[in-house]
Amino acid sequence: MRRAVTLAARGLGFTSPNPVVGCVILDASGQLVGEGFHQRAGGPHAEVHALRAAGDRARGGTAYVTLEPCDHTGRTGPCSQALIAAGVSRVSYAVADPTPQATGGAGTLRAAGVTVERGLLAEEAEAGNTAWLTSVRRGRPHVLWKYAATLDGRVAAADATSRWITSAEARADVHRLRAEADAVVIGSGTARTDDPHLAVRGIEGAVQPLRVVVDTEGTAVRAGARILDDAAPTLIAVAEDAEVAGPRPAGPRAEVVRLPRAARGLDIPALLAALHERGVRSVLLEGGPALAGSFVAAGAVDKVVGYLAPVLLGAGPAALADAGITTIAGALRLRITETVRIGTDLRVTAVPVPAVPDPAVPDPTTSGTAVSGAAVPAVPGTPTKER
Repeated sequence: MRRAVTLAARGLGFTSPNPVVGCVILDASGQLVGEGFHQRAGGPHAEVHALRAAGDRARGGTAYVTLEPCDHTGRTGPCSQALIAAGVSRVSYAVADPTPQATGGAGTLRAAGVTVERGLLAEEAEAGNTAWLTSVRRGRPHVLWKYAATLDGRVAAADATSRWITSAEARADVHRLRAEADAVVIGSGTARTDDPHLAVRGIEGAVQPLRVVVDTEGTAVRAGARILDDAAPTLIAVAEDAEVAGPRPAGPRAEVVRLPRAARGLDIPALLAALHERGVRSVLLEGGPALAGSFVAAGAVDKVVGYLAPVLLGAGPAALADAGITTIAGALRLRITETVRIGTDLRVTAVPVPAVPDPAVPDPTTSGTAVSGAAVPAVPGTPTKER
């Protein structure tokens, strides 16, 4: 099953809006005879790849799958039937499928006489598929907030300079995060100050994410901005009542969406709903402190990745601005799930600790904290269940 989890990760960035899934087939004697992973939406499922590799040797064998085999016909057929037809005698899956249209594969397998087990390495499989599972369970994209800061928490100096706080290795690792996301989101301040491009660089075959600018007043993105080129699609989110002066900046793949205001800036749940409707299942939040504060205040941050450089500034903007937290008792507590050295920097990954655990949403952090002295190797390029 751990091999299946590793295989599933190879699909990150390529399968959206579907999940990442891995599968390993052992023959009747326990020898590995086939393995596979879901490589792209609309393509064969992990089980089908593994069964094709195993051939007749799958008969009487065992299939280990990170997600409950689907039980419906979409762009491909049901994996439950494929496993039955192959003569597999036992199926072990890590996580139950939460989508109404695809769940039921375990029951179909049992009805056909296949022994079915659930829950092996569930925490690891949950963590690997967290973006898609969040989108299904909460009806909005999974949000990963990434920031780079000095050891004393500054994202820029007092004179607003910020290039480069972190190392080249850390910056390259951010491109891996972009490649795994469906959308990259920034705010108007970042758009004005940095004129960022936001496309993935240095990762062969990467699917470019949707570039999103939260430009409440509609004044931050101007003609000629780098984000308006044809490297990737772009969405500019402005307030419904914004008085935009002059024509909207046009790009070959740019679109403008109008959304309701909140007390500060745009309504974050409305933004996430608009992205979800467009098939976005995972968001990489790269905006500045103000936008990050709005997302935290809206309860819309599912994971935090901080790149901490061994640098001190003593002044300048902090990584997070006002998030609506006024007392230590109201602090958003996080659980660190990983610490990794990236070049000269430290990458810290953490997830919010829910005040009241939701029994319907398993905690992906219960497997403990991973600590490593070297960078985790990047894997080649996340997640309706119609795989």
